[in-house]
Amino acid sequence: MLLDASIRFVNLGIEIENLPKNIKIGSFEIAFYGIIIGIGMMLAVMLVMNEAKRTGQNVDNYYDLAIFTIIFGIIGARAYYVIFEWEQYKGDLLSILNIREGGLGIYGGIIIGAITVFICSRVKKIKFMQVADTAILGVLVGQILGRWGNFFNREAFGGYTDNLLAMQIKLDEVGGVISEEVAKNIKIVEGIEYIQVHPTFLYESLCNLIILLFMLWYRKHKKYEGELLSIYMIGYGIARFFIESLRTDQLILPVVSFPASQLVSIIIIIAGVIFEVYERFIKEVVNKEEF
Repeated sequence: MLLDASIRFVNLGIEIENLPKNIKIGSFEIAFYGIIIGIGMMLAVMLVMNEAKRTGQNVDNYYDLAIFTIIFGIIGARAYYVIFEWEQYKGDLLSILNIREGGLGIYGGIIIGAITVFICSRVKKIKFMQVADTAILGVLVGQILGRWGNFFNREAFGGYTDNLLAMQIKLDEVGGVISEEVAKNIKIVEGIEYIQVHPTFLYESLCNLIILLFMLWYRKHKKYEGELLSIYMIGYGIARFFIESLRTDQLILPVVSFPASQLVSIIIIIAGVIFEVYERFIKEVVNKEEF
């Protein structure tokens, strides 16, 4: 047993000693959070380019799409988080620009990223749904790896659990929100205090990996352009809805006091189902009637 472990997966017997949040190059610090997101973006772009080439599309179009989508996606993700945590930032507006410590709302990035792709596809006169089916594979890669940035930051975890994947984090290294339930179940190991929680970052990363693997298999069998997008909307929406219910750092909507990400999940699930039903069943009937 490590006497100074930063993170312990107690029921799996895994212990990680002195896990750093940053690396130093001289006097300059680089957050692992940023490094991981950067790697995720590069791998995402590589996969998207490969998919564009495989499907006979103009790869050059995707270089421009990647640049604009990444830039505006990050802005959207940050804006989404800041809007729901305004009390934290209103007294220090410059801190809004500091994303090295985390604070990105993935749904904000997805929404603004989708709008950016739509606008770019119209400008370049290419089919939005074909682009969406290609780009969504890269989105999943970015999400799969990006969640591990939360791991290094010791954030985006859930409430107390003692299940197989239960994760213990050294109390003085916690970067997320500790709920009352978690505080009541602090564990002391060799004199060191740990919280014990759901590793929701891991749940989401694994769910996204499963969705990606399914889509990579199914893409050759899809029935219409945009079907991979609808699969993503339904699959990720369902996974995120349930995972979000476990988290202690939910972004809450004012007035209704409901988690914002769960509401967005419900909306994209419904939209994905409607799109799937229309394309598979209703569209064909409508076209026959018109004919």
